[in-house]
Amino acid sequence: QVQLVESGGGLVQAGGSLRLSCTASGSIFNINAMGWYRQAPGKLRDLVATITSGGSTNYADSVKGRFTISRDNAKNTVYLQMNSLKPEDTAVYYCARQTGGSWLRPYWGQGTQVTVSS
Repeated sequence: QVQLVESGGGLVQAGGSLRLSCTASGSIFNINAMGWYRQAPGKLRDLVATITSGGSTNYADSVKGRFTISRDNAKNTVYLQMNSLKPEDTAVYYCARQTGGSWLRPYWGQGTQVTVSS
């Protein structure tokens, strides 16, 4: 059974930084694409960033140049480094693992809250 456990969320002032971590278990980590999504109150869950098994990355326009996704296959862990945080980045951030080569039905972590104060 796949398990994804996030950590690293918290409260930070605008302009600050946070690093989220997600450790996976229950599957072969290095063959799956991983990603981060976020969901703000009253809004849909949106893609933040993804990274393939080969290290290719993709970002939402709203975070390009500020966020960096990376992975350490030896540690079964994916990271999201978030810099220059803005109040509009406030959301619950979810780690996700792609299934069957698609993001239609990913495995989800439990989520970690990120709050950016102005």
